[in-house]
Amino acid sequence: MNSVAIIWHQILWIFEVKLLITRKLKMKKVLKNVSFVFLLLKMCLIFGQETSAQKRIVIDVGHGGKDSGAIGVNGIQEKDVVLNIANAILKFNSTAEKPLGIYLTRYTDTLISLSDRTKLGKALKADLFVSLHCNHSDNPNARGVEVYVSNQRSMFLDEAIWFGFQLQADLNEKLGFESRGVRLANFLVLRETIDFMPSVLLELGFLSNEDEGSYLLKPESLDSLASVIWECLIKNLDGYERIGD
Repeated sequence: MNSVAIIWHQILWIFEVKLLITRKLKMKKVLKNVSFVFLLLKMCLIFGQETSAQKRIVIDVGHGGKDSGAIGVNGIQEKDVVLNIANAILKFNSTAEKPLGIYLTRYTDTLISLSDRTKLGKALKADLFVSLHCNHSDNPNARGVEVYVSNQRSMFLDEAIWFGFQLQADLNEKLGFESRGVRLANFLVLRETIDFMPSVLLELGFLSNEDEGSYLLKPESLDSLASVIWECLIKNLDGYERIGD
């Protein structure tokens, strides 16, 4: 093979490698979009079974897929804890005499973009958006529950703050979690939903704390947390009206 042929062969090889990389990147983007489309289709099926009187809540299940979120001292992963709590909330709701219309932003170990999570809440015209997370700190003694609301003014902000305080009070009274306060933040999931519905981000204890990390490792503990959150939703949701109603 002469030198011209060798150079031409190398150029073709480089071109093919770049083409393969481009296709893989495009495929990842397509698969990501397909995941969100399937999520919307699932929402449509559930939405079709909803009664007009049902309150509509979106529970944003934090992290997922390659994004584990915080990792506890015992190896527990935030993405698994919040998904198990969310599924337990669905279980409690399914047995209720008057169930709420509850929708999750993910039902499996899948990574959904933050923007798509908020789009789901707006597409469903939800009455409430609750983002579930667990906390982590360099201080191993940090413990307790935090609730965040948007730092932007909105007609729904007062309701979000009130619901946050109610959640903290119930988790403290029924499960003994220390209340760390309702705080203002500029998190994207809050920023992009607060003009459409009350929205809160709930930090359910510190995975970096040995006691709370061990507590969150137990299935019965996650059921207890789910029960308190679900009961708080039932108790406080009567006054909420979605935008456009």
